Amino acid sequence: MNTTPNPIIVKELNLDDLTPGQIHRLRVRIIFDGMGDLVSLPVIIAKGTEDGPILGLTAAMHGNELNGIPTIHHVLNHLNVKKLKGAVVGVPIVNVPGFHLQNREFADNYDLNRVMPGKKNGNNSQVYASRIMNRIIKHFDYMLDLHTASFGRVNALYVRANLNDPVTKTMARLQNPQIIVNNMHKDGTLRGAAAKLGIPSITVEIGNPQRFQPKLIKESSIGIFNVMAHLGMIQKKERLLNRKAIICNKSYWLYTETGGLLEVFPEVAESVKKGELIARVTNIFGDILKEYHAPENGVVVGKSTNPVNPTGSRILHLGVN
Repeated sequence: MNTTPNPIIVKELNLDDLTPGQIHRLRVRIIFDGMGDLVSLPVIIAKGTEDGPILGLTAAMHGNELNGIPTIHHVLNHLNVKKLKGAVVGVPIVNVPGFHLQNREFADNYDLNRVMPGKKNGNNSQVYASRIMNRIIKHFDYMLDLHTASFGRVNALYVRANLNDPVTKTMARLQNPQIIVNNMHKDGTLRGAAAKLGIPSITVEIGNPQRFQPKLIKESSIGIFNVMAHLGMIQKKERLLNRKAIICNKSYWLYTETGGLLEVFPEVAESVKKGELIARVTNIFGDILKEYHAPENGVVVGKSTNPVNPTGSRILHLGVN
């Protein structure tokens, strides 16, 4: 029988109200749905016994991107809060309506990661975004935003970060990813909104949507502990995996020019050479309509796995050194 006490419902995150040396479970009030029922965000806080940085971990900004949820659980379950300096704030589900719908978008069909930091008097998703920023995110000193690929696509374990910023560059390296993409934050993203508040942030892409992948979850957790060790929050040493991340100065998606059945050949994290055959589109009778070749040397950051290909569908995400 579950004897865990119910989470406390609060309007805003206030770490000063929480007892040091403990794990706390809260629900932060955000909005009300069409029936007038409260929509709240689950928040798990490990508050240390000494002062230190506040590290925010966010997941499921897109409702079908799930690997970040058990990653946050794994980190907090293996953290010795009695020896922690500062606090770790885990938000395992940012997009609660999208999670219930098993859908990337928010309840009003907007991409929540394109409307940040939202508007106080905006539409449904904008108000939701604004309250998340003001009630939770603004309290962070550092942030890791955990994502996966979306429906019909797969990703390598990779990081998007501003490599011109020495702080976020170090945070990216400590993740031990397969690939690091130098990527300035975009307007509308949670990472961008946090950066504008002066919160160093990176995006960690942990594999594939709508599933848990234990190996990637474990590797991502190691990366998070590395960041905590670097920030002086824990006494563990940095643990480097037996690989060196491929650094990409830029990346972009390739798209199809015709519809049909799509097959993409290279695997994620695989290098491709200029001119190499990377994909083929056939019609419903099996006739080849179009073949696609790599426009330059690079590495496959992510790829489409959905054979149903209307004109203009994604082929693969190419990272370039």
